[in-house]
Amino acid sequence: MTTSLLEGAAMAGRAGTAAVGVEEEFQVVDLDSRRLAARAALLLDQLPEEAFTQELQRSVVESNTRPCVDLADLGRELTTLRHLVIGAAEGLGLGIAAAGSVPLVDEQAIKISPDPRYERMLDEYQSLTREQLICGTQVHVEVPDRDLAVAVAHRLSPWLAPLLALSCSSPYWRGRDTGYASYRRLVWERWPTAGPVPRFASAEEYDGVVGDLVRSGVITDPGMIYFDVRPSDHVPTVELRICDSCPRVGDIVLIAGLFRALVLREIAAIESGDRRAIRLEMVSAATWRAARSGLEDELVDPVEGVPRPPAEVVGGLVRGLRPYLEETGDWELVSALAAEALARGSSAARQRAAFTRSGRLSDVVDLVLAETRETDWTPAQFPPRPGVIA
Repeated sequence: MTTSLLEGAAMAGRAGTAAVGVEEEFQVVDLDSRRLAARAALLLDQLPEEAFTQELQRSVVESNTRPCVDLADLGRELTTLRHLVIGAAEGLGLGIAAAGSVPLVDEQAIKISPDPRYERMLDEYQSLTREQLICGTQVHVEVPDRDLAVAVAHRLSPWLAPLLALSCSSPYWRGRDTGYASYRRLVWERWPTAGPVPRFASAEEYDGVVGDLVRSGVITDPGMIYFDVRPSDHVPTVELRICDSCPRVGDIVLIAGLFRALVLREIAAIESGDRRAIRLEMVSAATWRAARSGLEDELVDPVEGVPRPPAEVVGGLVRGLRPYLEETGDWELVSALAAEALARGSSAARQRAAFTRSGRLSDVVDLVLAETRETDWTPAQFPPRPGVIA
C-alpha cells in the first residue's frame, strides 16, 4: 500500500472505523505451458503504476488497493484490480493465478526482477532468494499511534493461525504434493526475520531492534522485517503478512474483516489495561498446524491450546469478534463468508481434488486461474455447517 494512496483516502463511512487495504501478489503463468512465466515487466507496462508494482520474482505482479472503510468497497476494489491485470495478461498469452504457489515451474526461466535491492538479496541469500516462487496477501489496518501499532502487533499473534488456515492455497511445490496446505509458509519462514513478532515495550524499542538488525548486516533495510504481523515502516498501519494469496476474493474480504476486528479488539483491551502474556512457542506450533492442515484437519484452539475441528476454531473466532464486527457493520457479511469458506474448504483441498480427478497438474493451474477470474465474491448458496456461525 503506497503512502500517497493512504494519505489521499477519503475516510467517508462509519465514524471511528479504521480503514483497511490489501496488497495482493499474483503469479504470472504462460497459458500454453501452465508454467510460471518471467514476464511481469510486460504486464506492468500496461497497468497503472499507482496500483501495480513489481516484486522479487519476475513472475509476480503485486496490486495495491486504496484504503477502504466499507468491506463491500474493498471487495469491489479487489475485483476491479483483478480485471485490469487479467485483461492485460490475456492479451499477452498469460494467465493470472492468485495462489501461494503454482505446481508447474520452468526454473531455468525464473529470474529476479531488475532492481539493485533484489540483486543484493540474491547475492546475499542465494538459493533462498531464487526459491521465493510464492505469493501472499497482505492486509493493512489503520492504527493512528505507532506505539499502539507495535503493542497490537504482538497481541494479535495467537489469532493469526486461523487466518492462515482460511488462506491456504499452496499444496504443490515444483511438481509435487508437499502434504501441506500452505507450503508457502515453510518456504517463507526460512528468512532470518520471519515468524511471530516478539513483545516490544514501545515503538522506540522496536525501531531500535530493527536498526540493530540492519547494522548487523543480516538484513539490508527495514523492509526485510518479515514478521507475521508488523507495524508498517511507511504507512500508519498494522500489516498482516501470514496469509497465502487467495484465489477467491471473498476469502480476502473475510480475512480483512476478521483482521480489522481483531485489531479493534486488541486496541480496546490495551486501553482497558489488559496485560496478558503470549507464549510465542505456542503461536509457532499453532501456525505450523494451520499450514499443515488448512481447513481439512484440526487446528490449535487459540484460547485453550488444544486441537479442535476447524469449524470450532474459526467459528469461535468469528463469534468472539461479533461486537467489533457489528460496530463496523461487518457482522452479516463476515459471518456469511466464514460459513461459506468452511463449507467450501480450502483452496489447497480444491486443488488436490482437481488433480485427483484427472492426474494432471495443468488442471490444478486451470482451477486457480478460473477462481482468480471470478467476479462474484459475495456469499454463494453453500449450506453452512450446523452451528458453525451463530
